[in-house]
Amino acid sequence: MLRMNDSPIRVLLADDHELVRAGFRVILSAQPDFEIVGEARNGREAVDLAAKLHPDVICMDVQMPEINGIDATRMIVADPTADAAVLILTTFDNEEHLFNALDAGASGFLLKNSSPDDLAAAIRTLASGDALLSPAVTRRVLQRLTRADRRSAPQPDAATTADLTAREREVLVLVAEGLSNAEIASALFVGEATVKTHVSKILHKLRLRDRIQAIVFAYENAVVVPSSNRG
Repeated sequence: MLRMNDSPIRVLLADDHELVRAGFRVILSAQPDFEIVGEARNGREAVDLAAKLHPDVICMDVQMPEINGIDATRMIVADPTADAAVLILTTFDNEEHLFNALDAGASGFLLKNSSPDDLAAAIRTLASGDALLSPAVTRRVLQRLTRADRRSAPQPDAATTADLTAREREVLVLVAEGLSNAEIASALFVGEATVKTHVSKILHKLRLRDRIQAIVFAYENAVVVPSSNRG
């Protein structure tokens, strides 16, 4: 479902703690461009409501009864009728949750101790079609990619950067550095629609699902190198 630019961002809250949902509801309802369309108390309800209500963004807790947030994310992403972007609200108590959620197809990750402004900005980012990794989460991803065990990182199907144009490779580098489409457009002095086209072509050529896989691909294939390994 394509959201009109002037329509509110439809948000589904999924958390088994009523007080947490209430807090998010108060924070987001104060924003004029948000509409809370539903609340799920567990992963099963999140999957069902995603298909029924067609939200733009789902704020998803990881540890929930019946179906956990990671499995619920995987089911929602796999359902062609439920086209919401999933924002995982996470802690670092269990690093595997982060990488399992990434592999499940989540579009964004945000720490639960983030500010209300950061939460609202993250939802807007996902609703605009961008993916989001908070700086702290990005550091964890890059740390994981520099280890010997990379089994949790998504792997493309033998794709290489050989088919990318010079501009597409440049865009891939900026995506991997965590820039949004708007920031890339500003850096390259082009329109945001042009950047979106480049990103779409990059994902297609490299057989990647989303921007987060593109980030992982870029570091795994030395398109960019973690700063600790440079020099």
